[in-house]
Amino acid sequence: MANAAATRSQEPSNTRANKPRLIRMLGPGLITGASDDDPSGIGTYSQAGAQFGFSISWTLLFSYPLMVAIQQISAQIGRTTGRGIAANVHQHYPNWLLQVIVGLLLVANTINIGADLGAMGDALKLLMGGPHLLYVVLFGALCAALQVFMKYRRYVAVLKWLTVALFAYFGTVLVVRIPWSEAILGFLIPTFAPDAAFWTTVVAVLGTTISPYLFFWQASQEAEDIRAVRERKPLVKAPQQGPDALERIRLDTYIGMAFSNLVGLAIMITTAATLNVNGISDIQSSSQAAEALRPVAGPFAFALFALGIVGTGLLAVPVLAGSAAYAVSEAGRWPHGLYRKPSRAKAFYATLTLATMVGAAINFSPVNPIKALYLSAVINGVVAVPVMMTMMHMTHNPRIMGEFPVSDGLRLVGWIATAVMALAALIMVVTMIA
Repeated sequence: MANAAATRSQEPSNTRANKPRLIRMLGPGLITGASDDDPSGIGTYSQAGAQFGFSISWTLLFSYPLMVAIQQISAQIGRTTGRGIAANVHQHYPNWLLQVIVGLLLVANTINIGADLGAMGDALKLLMGGPHLLYVVLFGALCAALQVFMKYRRYVAVLKWLTVALFAYFGTVLVVRIPWSEAILGFLIPTFAPDAAFWTTVVAVLGTTISPYLFFWQASQEAEDIRAVRERKPLVKAPQQGPDALERIRLDTYIGMAFSNLVGLAIMITTAATLNVNGISDIQSSSQAAEALRPVAGPFAFALFALGIVGTGLLAVPVLAGSAAYAVSEAGRWPHGLYRKPSRAKAFYATLTLATMVGAAINFSPVNPIKALYLSAVINGVVAVPVMMTMMHMTHNPRIMGEFPVSDGLRLVGWIATAVMALAALIMVVTMIA
């Protein structure tokens, strides 16, 4: 009986048993963390490093425990209930709150998709020449097609492999000269400035590292994995799977978010050591950062930086579109999930495809998707506050979490993250008005 109980306590996996245990445990957290470093994020980190040098890199050290807590909470909600964030809001909260949250997420994600596709097109044009808008259309079509036509397990494997693209930014650190004592000092000792530009950048960095679409994606992917693996059940129905599931989520999230912030730190350090010291402080996009690197850091650093933009975009755009589709479909109680065939989840795949197409279309409009890169991070920073408040309320709601409420320590850090996001957004607004 003891052996049987031990077997039941282990969470069933959707990966092959002969893979190393660590590889099998990495999934939604790793992909979520890697997709956080999308072209919008790269543009934000580049602008921060170029404008403020090493003195603002402390924000990534500060944000790490906050993003770990909020992403772990997101994952635990999905794994415990077997439903995403929007589905839980639909079932337990007023409809107006659901509509506001989903509406803001859809707008922010669509702008972000357009900005990311535009940056990917620009990056490929810098590398190869050719028509920028054609590349935008091709990238958009590729991202949508992979989600619609590829089987779920194979698609998740593709996303995991795309995280390798982020190593390009570790490569750029190795090929530029870094004053490491100054870089370490800026990372470990916080400095502040009273002007609006500084606080707008802080909100943008926080909005990049703690983004609403990441909450929705990780929770929905945990719920998706339950459907993809027959033996898995929501923890409210199979509490014996709880210890192993929560351990996996914890490790997956710690590693995924650490990977995300280390990449962001590499980008800040690179741009601080090259662009800032050469007086280049106005960077409005990731592709502009790559182009600015060429004369001051050399063609190899430029090529690595530009290739990273394309690779991270291929990872992030599907996550952005997918999280919007999950939220809209869960809000409407429509069939949803990448494990379903398109014919069995028409609204889900239609939303996913439409969000990608509208994002691509932004690049053909008078709206400048390059400027939208930085703006989308600021929007995410503001939108995150009501979403996080709702999630934190879920953590101690027994109707939602059952026997698996979020621990007091994790909930405390989650509330601190929520308060920090609200305070940073408030300071930004006040400094802009003053």
